Amino acid sequence: MSDNELTKEERAQLLSQVEQLRQEHRDLDAAICALAVAGQGDRLQVQRLKKRKLQLRDRLQALEDELTPDIIA
Repeated sequence: MSDNELTKEERAQLLSQVEQLRQEHRDLDAAICALAVAGQGDRLQVQRLKKRKLQLRDRLQALEDELTPDIIA
């Protein structure tokens, strides 16, 4: 095992975080859609939800990069 490989516990923890963030991302998507369909919510509220959704996407990408081993070609 090299220095940058994850232990089973670390890997499980990261996978758990990824799943939690994916769920939150789906929930935000549903909330944004619901606000759009209902015609409720102001633009600022929708903007904040979309910004949070983008932050989650970026964090998800970073975690998934940690889980993916580096392959030297």
